[in-house]
Amino acid sequence: MRNRMKETASKFVKISCPKCKNEQLAFGKVSSVVLCLICGKELAEPTGGKSRVKARVLEVLD
Repeated sequence: MRNRMKETASKFVKISCPKCKNEQLAFGKVSSVVLCLICGKELAEPTGGKSRVKARVLEVLD
């Protein structure tokens, strides 16, 4: 029997702040508001499922 790891449905995403262009990582299903670490602009908010991202998604990480 093969040993399989359980894969999560949500991934991390690399996002770019529209105000200061700072790049940072966020989880695909956030449970609280994500703010830019440089300027404080709101980048993502929880919706009960997948996050509502208010920034440009640069990459989805596995």
